[in-house]
Parts: sequence; C-alpha cells; structure tokens
Amino acid sequence: MTVTIPKPAAEHTISHAGLKEKDGNALGETEQNPVVTSTRYAFEKTDLVQVSDGGVKSAAQYIYHNLKVQSYTPRTWRTHPLHICPPEPYNPSEPLNKSVFDWIFLISSLNFNFWSEKEGSEERFGVEWQEGWEGAAAKNKMVHTGYWSLVAALDRAMADDGIPITDPKFYSSEILCPDSLIEHVFRPAESCLETIPLLQSRIAIMREVGHILCTNFGGSFKGFMDAFQSRYNNEGTALQLVKMVVDTFPSFRDEVWYEGRKVYLWKRAQILVAETWAAFYPPSPPSPSNPHPLFPGARGASIHQLTMFADYRVPQILHHLRILEYPPSLLSLLHSGAPLEYGSREELSLRAASIVAVERVREEICLLMRENGEDEDGVTSVLIDFYLWDLAKEIETGDGNVEGVQTAAVAPIHRTRSIWY
Repeated sequence: MTVTIPKPAAEHTISHAGLKEKDGNALGETEQNPVVTSTRYAFEKTDLVQVSDGGVKSAAQYIYHNLKVQSYTPRTWRTHPLHICPPEPYNPSEPLNKSVFDWIFLISSLNFNFWSEKEGSEERFGVEWQEGWEGAAAKNKMVHTGYWSLVAALDRAMADDGIPITDPKFYSSEILCPDSLIEHVFRPAESCLETIPLLQSRIAIMREVGHILCTNFGGSFKGFMDAFQSRYNNEGTALQLVKMVVDTFPSFRDEVWYEGRKVYLWKRAQILVAETWAAFYPPSPPSPSNPHPLFPGARGASIHQLTMFADYRVPQILHHLRILEYPPSLLSLLHSGAPLEYGSREELSLRAASIVAVERVREEICLLMRENGEDEDGVTSVLIDFYLWDLAKEIETGDGNVEGVQTAAVAPIHRTRSIWY
C-alpha cells in the first residue's frame, strides 16, 4: 500500500570506542552487540527471572512451526493495515520514500509506554480512525489502542486533518506546530477517559529529534540514512546504524547502570533500524544479486546482530510460553499492579531475561533448521520478536491463542512509566 503524505507549509553525542575502523570502513558481521553481552551480565546479576531450558525447546518448536505455516517473514511488516509502505522497486529519488523514512522515524521516536491503568476497558486511551489505508479497512472505523493508537493518531493527522506531523521541519517548530496542535493530534476517542501517557515527554522528544535532524541532516531521517551510508561506504551494518542512532539522539539512549556496569537495552534504536529494514525489505530475500536497498554491502543487512526489543509485552508472552519463569515474589508484584522503577532489579531482570531468552530461542530454531537441511539465515531475533509481539497482541484482544504447547496463565505486564519502552 502506498499513501501520499502531505508536505509541510546543538547535537549531543557519545563516543563508543572501537565502533569503526579507519576511514569509516564497516567492521563486518563479527562485531558483537553490547546489548547481548551487557544484558547477559544483568540477567546473571539480578538473578530473579529465569530462562527454562525445557520451555525454550518446546517454544522454539512451536515458533518454528508457526513461522513456516504462517509464511511469517520480514515482508509481514508490510501487511499491517496501518503501516505506510514504500513503493517498489526502490528508487532513492522517489519523493514518497523520504516521507516513509520520516514516518518510521517518528513512530520509533514515540514508540513507548502505552500500558493503561484501565486495561481491557473502553475507557483506556485509544484513537478512533479507520481500520487501515486500503479497501474495506478504509471504510470501517474502530478505536485503536496501545502501539496502534500512536500509528492511528499520526495517520489520521496526515490523512484527515492535513497536518504534516511526521515532517521534522514541522514538528520541531513550536511556531508551526505548537504543543496544543500535538495534543490535538493525540486526542482520544470519545469513550476514553485517559489521554496518551507521557504526552509532555513525547512533545519534548519530538522537539529534540526534529531539531537534530534539521540541524545536521537536512531535516529528514532520509538525510540521516544518507549520512550513514556515506560514513560506511554503503557497507554499514544494522548494528552500526543502531549505534549511530544512539550516538546522535539522546532520547534513544536506553542505558542503565547496574552493579557497577552499564547495561545497554536500546529498545527503540533497534526497533527503528529493524522496522526500516523490514519496510524496505525486497520481495525476495537479499542476496549478492538482489541486495537490500538500504544495506547493499551487508548480507541481509546483518540484522542477525540485533536482539529482540525489550518492552513489557514480549516478556508477558515469553512467560505465557513458559520460556521465562517468574518467582512468586515477582508474580505477586505484577498481580498487585505495583509500579516497577526503571532500572530496578525486578524491571531490569524482566528485560534482560527477555533478551537472553530470545537469543536462546533463535539458537534452538537455527539448530532445528540445520537438522532439517534448511537455510537458517532468515531466522533472527528481530523476526522472532515481531512474531511474538503480534501473538501477544492477538491474545490480548482475544483474537488468538496458543495451541499445541504447554502454557502458563497469562500474567499482568510489568508497569514502568518510562520513555525508553
């Protein structure tokens, strides 16, 4: 689906030592993601949430089977009815591509903290808009909740209100785009008694990232991508792009100190890169003769270097699938609805264990594929995360369930008010 998007009427960086070789050449696919190593440390140090070997094996079989049966691939991203997808074949001069880059960037900048005190109620924050861009979905109205409320709000602003809300030149300006207009963009459905969580933080982030893009990258995430490709001579990897995002935009710097060591979570930075990768993923898997248009020098964009995106919804489904084991003390906290502070032992254990667990699931699925003589390159933690998040949302809305594998009762999500996820 392609949609025409209306046009609109000092950077802080941290140096990551050893991220590049001389002259900006790509380090290749052997570079290790600090999210993997630091969260393994946090998982061991917090020693609270555990990963079940048996749960990993049985869930890996289940996920492997469903990825095949459902033909679940990176192209599945394009099938979500609210997503805006670039035209194909890819043409860097196509004006719509710049708008798609900016849409994905703003979505990822604001993709945090949609859990509600009124979970399961029509009174929770939601956005009323059409079900999707095309066909019958474009004619039917519904109230979108959670992450989809963000997507629907931005889509509605562009399509119905003529507001160029995803253009950094527009949303970075308090004159062109005052706070009151942003509040209007995120107006709730009539039935809702809540506003979008952390609205003022979202506005501040829009100003910050918009200013950085306008000051340094020509006022577009496409300019940022051009700078990335120039820095790495079109051979940059997904992980190098994540690090450039984290270095450039403070509000993507999801890091916490624990027991004397920095732990890197990088949820939104990784999902920004992964969704950009998925949105522009070619109709057939990338190869030397058919490279990914944005990562032509890296096999499959080296997306296998990235981890899952540690949020509050995927840990819930990992526990439901018996991959994660929660101690009674943590279950009691979750059922009580008690808030968990960002960086606390409980909160960090849930996120770190999720990353460790999905890495283990990926390794188990790759083992199954090797045993069956199948190419394992396409199985990544990113793809597994996409699948698990979709499954969790289906279970949340009552549109899906897990069959053929032993499950645990669905536990509440952990409640942490944070811009980081």
